[in-house]
Amino acid sequence: MKKFKTFSAGILMLVTFLSFGTGISLVTSVKEEKTITGTVVDNSKLPLPMVTVVNRNTKAATNTDVDGKYSIKAKTGDVLEFTFVGFVAQKITVGALSKINVMLKEDANSLDEVVVVGYEKYDKKSSVVSALQTRVAGVSISSNSEMNYSRDDITNRQIYGGKTIPSPNDEDYGKLIENPFTSPKSEPLSTFSIDVDNASYSNIRRFLNNGQRVPVDAVRTEEMVNFFKYDYPQPQNNRPFSINTEYSDCPWNTDSKLLRIGLQGKVLPTENLPASNLVFLIDVSGSMQDMNKLPLLKESLKVLTKQLRDEDRVSMVVYAGAAGLVLPPTSGKDKKTIIAALDKLEAGGSTAGGAGIELAYKTAQEHFIKGGNNRVILATDGDFNVGSSSNSDMETLIEQKRKSGVFLTVLGYGMGNYKDSKMEILSDKGNGNYAYIDNIQEANRFLGKEFKGSMFAIAKDVKIQIEFNPEFVQSYKLIGYENRKLRPEDFVNDAIDAGELGSGHTVTALYEIVPTGVKSPFVIDSANLKYTKTETSLNKFPEELATLKFRYKKPDGDVSTEISKVVSHNSVPMEKASADMKFVSAVAWFGLVLRESKYIQSKSVEAIRELASQGLTKDPDGYKAEFIRLTETPAYLAQN
Repeated sequence: MKKFKTFSAGILMLVTFLSFGTGISLVTSVKEEKTITGTVVDNSKLPLPMVTVVNRNTKAATNTDVDGKYSIKAKTGDVLEFTFVGFVAQKITVGALSKINVMLKEDANSLDEVVVVGYEKYDKKSSVVSALQTRVAGVSISSNSEMNYSRDDITNRQIYGGKTIPSPNDEDYGKLIENPFTSPKSEPLSTFSIDVDNASYSNIRRFLNNGQRVPVDAVRTEEMVNFFKYDYPQPQNNRPFSINTEYSDCPWNTDSKLLRIGLQGKVLPTENLPASNLVFLIDVSGSMQDMNKLPLLKESLKVLTKQLRDEDRVSMVVYAGAAGLVLPPTSGKDKKTIIAALDKLEAGGSTAGGAGIELAYKTAQEHFIKGGNNRVILATDGDFNVGSSSNSDMETLIEQKRKSGVFLTVLGYGMGNYKDSKMEILSDKGNGNYAYIDNIQEANRFLGKEFKGSMFAIAKDVKIQIEFNPEFVQSYKLIGYENRKLRPEDFVNDAIDAGELGSGHTVTALYEIVPTGVKSPFVIDSANLKYTKTETSLNKFPEELATLKFRYKKPDGDVSTEISKVVSHNSVPMEKASADMKFVSAVAWFGLVLRESKYIQSKSVEAIRELASQGLTKDPDGYKAEFIRLTETPAYLAQN
């Protein structure tokens, strides 16, 4: 018995030693904290930036970066919660693995749940305290008083894929008249401003993904083409852009040719970028309450905020019934303050867009950085209804502000009452660019991955003029750019505004050409002109299809520089053309079909899809593959 007690005591001492002397328990081991990493994507497997990741046990939190990646401390058994506006939250218990990838599903209930059959008109009258009556970042801003806000809301909604989608009946698009075919004998010069906007493509994507017919005037073919990046070489000889051309067959009209003109902007290293003076001009009016408006807007600007450096600074102006400064210039180093200011914004009131623009530009000018990137970033659904609201008023206002040297970026949000025409005018006249943000992935693309191209201009007032040789060209047609065309004399006039080119930006333009000697319904007969010289060039330039000329100014310059390039008339068959030529041709073809163009002979969905598939190369983010899927949507098929 004594030996047993001695043995038992020894076992007890051993357990005690193991438990307390070494820190190891035989009953339960201590859970060690580890770093959990992973990527958050949506159901299309595209990365989701700014997703909130919270450890529910320790309350630690973080956000995903522009590539959807995150890192957070946790122990085995801790619960991680992943949340993002418009998506179903997901909780995951940490196990043995240190890498957890997550796919969030879209929340079908995040859009309006009310279904209205036909048209229903109602008056919404309520006393709304302006969203300006708040304290943000220590600055108190208030409008004069509580305002009575009355708005007629006329909507026509439909169900698609479990979602309630507003009809585009109250959306506003500028009227576009498609470019006709032109004879080089009567009009040898074609002149236009470059366009790096791509709002039209993401807006079309929104319609098709929602199962809606695309309004014809919402289709700007050049913006569809320029949504995608192409494999152009970097410029040489200290020029801001390289010039590239390719001449091949036209896929939609077998008797025609297609000329591609491509510019590649110089990529500026991040360390060489000038300091930024940015003013966020945010619409917080009552029309911005929907989930795909102000909530998405705030998350979008958080993506941009993540890109800022210590030397950059941000101010924030908001407008509803009045305009106010809610964040004074704040260093990019203090991202928490900027994000906190965004989080406190709420929607309510009417829309004093003109007053907001005035205050935003005033703020930008007061803190102007000489040689820096001075820019107003306007985020809105474009529904201006107080003060300067007509398109002509807004155009005059923004043309005046352009002279200050401050650039403009316009971000569009929402559906149902979306005012595309106003926002396009603002960006066109304000030395700026324009994007439509239909989801967080688009915000991630435009404001995250393409931040330098979207926000840093390397050349402004970029114009293109092409002179066609009638020896080889019977007729030509510029594809798109209808609202970017200029008069021939505008090319050398430095007072005429044109588009800007950002760091790393690509710009692509297409011309359809009917060669000489080809019978085509699109040939413009100029043989019977009485006063115009109609004979050909008499073979003085036997190898030249056309001569390209470009003019541009430095971002802070007032005098333009001109460069030129000759285009050979030798073409290659489409099957031997570059992958980029095949893909860009398919995108343009798709746009012409959506525009219901009277100048195309073939509208084959299968042919468009096949041509795009042949050009499906260098697609790391999946945007080109997404385009091919769009051609398969029921809305597009029903339209054709």
